[in-house]
Amino acid sequence: MSAKTAEKELSHGVEVFKKYKNLLFELTRKNVKLKYRNSWLGIFWSFLQPLLNMTVLSVVFAGIFGRKSQYIICYPVFLFTGRLLYDFFNTSTKQAMTSFRRNSAIIKKVYVPKYMYPLSSIFSTFVTFAISLTCLIVVWLFFKITGISGGANLEITWRALLCFVPMILILLFSTGVGLILSVLAVYFRDIEYIWDVLTRLLMYMVPILYPLQRITTRWIIIVIKINPLYSMIELFRQCVLYGIPMSWKLLLYASVVSVATLGFGILIFNWKSDDLIYHL
Repeated sequence: MSAKTAEKELSHGVEVFKKYKNLLFELTRKNVKLKYRNSWLGIFWSFLQPLLNMTVLSVVFAGIFGRKSQYIICYPVFLFTGRLLYDFFNTSTKQAMTSFRRNSAIIKKVYVPKYMYPLSSIFSTFVTFAISLTCLIVVWLFFKITGISGGANLEITWRALLCFVPMILILLFSTGVGLILSVLAVYFRDIEYIWDVLTRLLMYMVPILYPLQRITTRWIIIVIKINPLYSMIELFRQCVLYGIPMSWKLLLYASVVSVATLGFGILIFNWKSDDLIYHL
């Protein structure tokens, strides 16, 4: 493909996106509303659910990983920051993966750029993720004021404002993975079950429940650091938990992997998007 042809296709893609951007907004809003439809608490679950998860996991694992650990300032907040990003990645990729199956009836009748469905699933999950940040603020203030679980050692700095950087990186990474999974799930339905198992294992292969320093086996440390989620979670913690400058090595690695994954996801999606309707 020549540079001129590639530029023409890119320009056409941008024009199509501009034309349907309002539809993307409406689909995202619809997904947010449907998630809490017929629920008494509604969107308040975006606040309550991560709080309940943090409480249960803190009770179970604080005595193992959090007690008198020099690598953890406040275990419940440490756990909360890791779970927030992991839950977003887990939920957004699963929602994107099943987006075509859930909207197959509409796809067969009405023409809409097919990437709108996985994108709206990911963006709606990101909205829920952003709402959950208010819960993080409340949790941080509670432990800071009470001093429970070492909360008195928590310090807020201006670097907390940079938390949007790892949030954007995990959004790009999740979008790339979600686009790939959305295509694979159309051709191979078993991918839904395989991904469910992998994401469950992933939670324990990323330092969410424990600090990386507790791992002493070198090859396991290498495997953990290769995982892009580790870099993004650690960058987020450096901003809102430790109040230290973000590691440029982690930032560079996470940025390259996120952009590369998004680019690869777009290529795979464009390659197979025209054939998807025949397999729904």
